[in-house]
Amino acid sequence: MNCQTLMQSFVLTLSCEDQAGIVAAVTTQLAKLGTNIVESNQHWDQASNRFFMRIAFTIPAQASKASIEKGLGPVMERFGIQSALFDRGRKPKMVIMVSKFDHALLHLLYQIRVGWLDAEVAAIISNHEDSRETAEWAGVAYHVLPVTKDNKPQQEERILAIVEETGADLVVLGRYMQVFSDNLARRLFGRVINIHHSFLPSFKGARPYHQAWEHGVKLIGATAHYVTADLDEGPIIEQETERVTHAMSVEDFVAAGRDIESRVLARAVKRHIEGRVMLNGRRTVVFA
Repeated sequence: MNCQTLMQSFVLTLSCEDQAGIVAAVTTQLAKLGTNIVESNQHWDQASNRFFMRIAFTIPAQASKASIEKGLGPVMERFGIQSALFDRGRKPKMVIMVSKFDHALLHLLYQIRVGWLDAEVAAIISNHEDSRETAEWAGVAYHVLPVTKDNKPQQEERILAIVEETGADLVVLGRYMQVFSDNLARRLFGRVINIHHSFLPSFKGARPYHQAWEHGVKLIGATAHYVTADLDEGPIIEQETERVTHAMSVEDFVAAGRDIESRVLARAVKRHIEGRVMLNGRRTVVFA
């Protein structure tokens, strides 16, 4: 096959103050670079007057990421655009963190194995030994970092070191039952997704299913969100609910919730690694 026919895929995300001519200028420049746009989504947030756009495109293989960024530079500068360019030919790397409940971890590993999640697990971190066998089965490095009040700063530095050593693009908290310090949350902002076993903003903190049962709710849910220094307050990426009844026990609530958690977290991870999630203050823009 002639090398001229080989193509590579990229995703461009951009945001800026809304103004006339952004779409025309960006797409015209992409055309001049020899790209073929295969998907385009855009959103104007009227409250903040911010414009958001995601463009997926192909380009001949001889083009480099650096050359694309250079070619787009004048347009980005002209409109004051904040942008990111993702090479879809490179599998994103993630570190998954887990405590004792492993349902979300197992679901992520399965979705990667069958190809629905196009990503690589670079390491699994836990504060318990429980998932070591799972990690060995998956061929993934397993790091046990028990956390106490006295050693938490040191263990968080080790977490950061593992993220850096593995080149991880994303940290996924698959029911990791330790709260990040403000320092760690700030240093990894926008790169950590947590699954909270509640339909936030209701029932924050510990034992939310028990809280929900005690309040006699008729819907339970789960929320995937970015981690911030404020517990369970990060920008929400994905949510799902399921109907429950008065006849169900707390254990029934927990069992139903585990299924929801696994699905919601996997969808949030998929949308993040595909460049479909953009931060907008405390909220997110999530392109389907």
